Amino acid sequence: MGTMTVDATALQVPVPPPAKKVPFERMHHGDTFVDPYEWMREKDNPEVIGYLERENEYTEAVTRHQEPLREAIFTEIKDRTQETDLSVPARKKGWWYYSRTEEGKQYGIQCRVAAEDTGDLARDWTPPEVVPGRPVPGEQVMLDGNELAEGKPFFSLGGLSVTEDGTRLAYCEDNAGDERFTLRIKDLTTGGLLPDVIPDVFYGLSFSPDGRRVYYTVVDDSWRPYQVRSHTLGTPVADDVVVYQEDDVAMWTGFEVSADRTQLLISIGCSEYSEYRVLDLEHPDAGLTLLISRDERILYDAEPVTIAGVPHYLLTHDRDAKNSMVSLVRADAFSRPLAEQEWTTVIPHDDSVRVNGLSITRTHLVLSVRKDTTERVQVLPLAGLGTAGQGLQAEPDFDEELFTSALANAEFDSPIIRLSYTSYLTPPRVYDYVLEDGSLELRKETEVRGGYDPAAYVAERQWAPAADGTLIPLSVVRRADLAQDGTNPAVIYAYGSYEVSMDPAFSVARLSLLDRGIVFVTAHIRGGGEMGRSWYEQGKKLAKKNTFTDFVDATTYLGGSGWVDPARIAAMGGSAGGLLMGAVANLAPEKYRAIVAQVPFVDALTTILDPDLPLSALEWEEWGNPITDPEVYRYMKEYTPYENVRPVAYPRIAAVTSYNDTRVLYVEPAKWVAQLRGTATGTEPVVLKTEMDGGHGGASGRYSRWRDVAWDYAFAADAVGATEVLARSTSSVE
Repeated sequence: MGTMTVDATALQVPVPPPAKKVPFERMHHGDTFVDPYEWMREKDNPEVIGYLERENEYTEAVTRHQEPLREAIFTEIKDRTQETDLSVPARKKGWWYYSRTEEGKQYGIQCRVAAEDTGDLARDWTPPEVVPGRPVPGEQVMLDGNELAEGKPFFSLGGLSVTEDGTRLAYCEDNAGDERFTLRIKDLTTGGLLPDVIPDVFYGLSFSPDGRRVYYTVVDDSWRPYQVRSHTLGTPVADDVVVYQEDDVAMWTGFEVSADRTQLLISIGCSEYSEYRVLDLEHPDAGLTLLISRDERILYDAEPVTIAGVPHYLLTHDRDAKNSMVSLVRADAFSRPLAEQEWTTVIPHDDSVRVNGLSITRTHLVLSVRKDTTERVQVLPLAGLGTAGQGLQAEPDFDEELFTSALANAEFDSPIIRLSYTSYLTPPRVYDYVLEDGSLELRKETEVRGGYDPAAYVAERQWAPAADGTLIPLSVVRRADLAQDGTNPAVIYAYGSYEVSMDPAFSVARLSLLDRGIVFVTAHIRGGGEMGRSWYEQGKKLAKKNTFTDFVDATTYLGGSGWVDPARIAAMGGSAGGLLMGAVANLAPEKYRAIVAQVPFVDALTTILDPDLPLSALEWEEWGNPITDPEVYRYMKEYTPYENVRPVAYPRIAAVTSYNDTRVLYVEPAKWVAQLRGTATGTEPVVLKTEMDGGHGGASGRYSRWRDVAWDYAFAADAVGATEVLARSTSSVE
């Protein structure tokens, strides 16, 4: 029996009636754009809901033949995942904290077990042996996500904080997918909830060191975090104090408690400059102290540190340092004008090393840097910092070319720091790095079930030339037994915005594509951060088109590399990477067999022209401000996907979105799909799949998320004709 092709199926499924057109005129800088589908923004309009539901039915019908493939991929993910699993316990004060998952359950369970203090550092800082599926002696379950989620359409935790004495837990939960959380406080000695309930909080919360107050963030109507508040336990929420409020709509506010637990560090910033205001937690009524004003246009982070009894701050900053550097400044210097302050260089600027940030323990400085495109950790002693006696940076040594190593935990008084490690071929590992001697202790490697053999796959770096001669790094992952004969299918994935890097990481789901003979390529295009700050700057604002042409040039290179059949390429990207998908669909529709655009930012100009929509003002740093700048308006209008749909044959396209997404509203892909349907000349189906309960990350439980991934992967694999798992070249063919 022959398998039915998508094209045959598409012919049998009637396309929904065209969406109605209601002309809406958008006028800026002497230009009028008539938008026929802006009416879809009325979220509660029954016509809008009806449109989304009809489109879901059509999507279901067009892709029905992919159901067995989706089920197969979902089952492969499930079978390869160690479902009863746990994190490595991390020590904080007198407890070891960890989370675990159980087979058949969607959500994680947060636990802890008491720690010992014997005076033997190695023993006291070696995590307890916790084996999946086996009860842990003395385990206390602090929070069971499965119990919290019961009977609710959606569940997500937005933050957890435990008091220093370990007696109380604050947590935030979201039951709609709109990333507005409710904060609750649990008494860990009795298991009961305190009466304090704070609605509509954002990510991030922390107790004060004495445990009497909890700090949290609040967003404004355009979903911008703009307030840091303090709630005193046992008092009415109406009495909560606004510790800081930021009124500039282009600035984002966040906070953390310093590593030494003495200060509340409030950071206010955009992607180009920042400002810190700090609160002495022992004297909170003394008010905030400003470090460096935003008017100096320096992008910086600050961490207090005491050197030889004198309070200082370590600054990671871009003052005359595009890739950032680290300086040491006395705390009392900030009361003087910038020109009169003495800054001592700790880590000098380097054109080839991007300094991402730092943490400290009582004895060491821990740096996160990006070098040769990959993120890694470096360590140096605090003793002698900023003097001729400063120590050298030590870096844990790993043997793979493409990897990601990050700081997972650095407790201030700990003799060890915890590192995470992963690569395209190595499942996530957890190491403890001993600060004293630099030795590494492997604490965990995530198990991949079903006989995963990393030697059966290859991950390598290739370089694709862009039209302007720039070499774009590609990470190419494939089965080791594929031949370089120009016949293999490929999926190309990228993001390319906000200086976010698509770093090497292991993916169980990706194995399902690799085993079907698909070459999986991550294109590290400009606009991302893989090659340092200038790589980002070459793909933002009036250089944004580089992001899109880099992706097309990478596709062209792959098609000629011998590894990939140019007629069997699918493209995939989400959010700002979904804008990328829309842009490349317009630029080079003939190069792709299919495009999967996940929560795609495809109506970016409309959104950014409206300062009241979520996050719009913050976006001006990335794309420019088309409201005030006619050149930015003209440039954006030349690339934004919705305005540039053309009467040409497009590949098959899936736009995947969530009705409750607060970052990229459902209306963007909804309008885009309507515009594609009304304009494109080809015969390939264009489908809109809307999750009616989820948020920006899709559905909430892990099984639901695996089904989302399986849907996207099946759509791409089906399009490039890679639906069957390849036999191993070493196995006997029956």
